[in-house]
Amino acid sequence: MAERAVAAGNAGRTGRPDGPGKAAIAGLGLLLPAGVLILWQILSHYGMISEMLFPAPSTIVQSFITLASTGDLWSNLRISVVRALSGFLLGGGLGLLFGILVGLFRRSEKLLDPSLQMIRMIPSLAVVPLFILWFGIGEESKVLLIAKGAFFPIYINTFMGIRGTDNKLFEVARVLGFSRGKQIVRLVLPAAVPNIMLGVRLSLGLSWLGLVVAELIASTSGIGYMMSDARQFADTPVVFVGIIVFAAAGLLSDTIVRLIEQRLLRWRDSYQG
Repeated sequence: MAERAVAAGNAGRTGRPDGPGKAAIAGLGLLLPAGVLILWQILSHYGMISEMLFPAPSTIVQSFITLASTGDLWSNLRISVVRALSGFLLGGGLGLLFGILVGLFRRSEKLLDPSLQMIRMIPSLAVVPLFILWFGIGEESKVLLIAKGAFFPIYINTFMGIRGTDNKLFEVARVLGFSRGKQIVRLVLPAAVPNIMLGVRLSLGLSWLGLVVAELIASTSGIGYMMSDARQFADTPVVFVGIIVFAAAGLLSDTIVRLIEQRLLRWRDSYQG
């Protein structure tokens, strides 16, 4: 009995996992989509679902290969990625700045927060006509529309992260004679990192959503335009290719942010499930 306890302790020290490995856990996430694709292919093969509405996965793959070989997919994807990242950096950067400003100073909260909350409640589709009138159908209107969606998750989560900081830490900072800038760098931002990273993940998701809205309504390039053009010619497989590309791009960006979050918060001992 004692030997078993010692062996278990040694296993814990060497960091051997008690449960399934990472590869097995990752494989579990593929079971559901793989099952759906197989069932979809079978139903399409036997004509049990409309090929016009739900083309077979093999047909979608063929469309993807065709678009990739001609270069249309990569050129449109590059344009969409630049738009999404530009809007995210603009909106997210301003959201972080205003979140810190409003979180730190109560007067700034009274002055700015009510107006920002009113703007937050305006649907993005409602401001599209104004953005087109003000900025035309060029890149400015698209980037600003994406930035509007990316602004608020980081703004709200930064504000909540600062206000959720233990007030005793601020008292200690005053005793140590920290300047306001040092308080922000050494105290406020580290304490608010979990909320900020959550805001970053939400903002990235909304950036991709805003990109779809911008490119479907007024655009002559990008994945959204490619989907809209295919819809006019009833080329449903290309529409599905666009949907899958958006899903993959969103998943990839979210995974990168999660990896950064794990690195920044590796000091935190949290429940892993």
